[in-house]
Amino acid sequence: MTVVRERVTRIARRYAPHEHRPLDGYLVAMGAFGAMTGVLAAAAKLSGRPIPERPAMSDVALLSIATHKLSRLVAKDAVTSPLRAPFTRYAEPAGAAELNEEVRDEGSSVRHGIGELITCPFCLAVWVATGLTGGLVLSPRLTRLAATALTATAVSDFLQMAYSIAKEKAERIGRE
Repeated sequence: MTVVRERVTRIARRYAPHEHRPLDGYLVAMGAFGAMTGVLAAAAKLSGRPIPERPAMSDVALLSIATHKLSRLVAKDAVTSPLRAPFTRYAEPAGAAELNEEVRDEGSSVRHGIGELITCPFCLAVWVATGLTGGLVLSPRLTRLAATALTATAVSDFLQMAYSIAKEKAERIGRE
């Protein structure tokens, strides 16, 4: 194990000699993702549930919007900040009930790597989409129900933003 750690450290220094990049933290995250997909595949196999040859476009659309919402909810929402707190520090509000946070760089590179993952909705989307897709195979009704709630919330968010923009524009026109 020490030989592997030394090699990863050497590679990391060569990769980014002037900046700390937590490559071993990323390796842990990639390993966890591989384990998650392996568990989902094994669960699907053991359950005997058929894996669709081609997902329905309605499921793809539903899971896409649900993935967007759940990824942002975990990565940016003020209410989910306790989940991120061990890996991040509060920086400032980001508007519309979202926060900007800084990844903690002290401690371990695994903490840093997890911090980067859970504060990035784009990074989380792969994990969320994989989980929801696995859920669609293992428990399609429950997954569709949860995805419907997330999708409705995402659509509501966009409508709230559109309403606010329209209201501000109307108020500006009214003052002119």
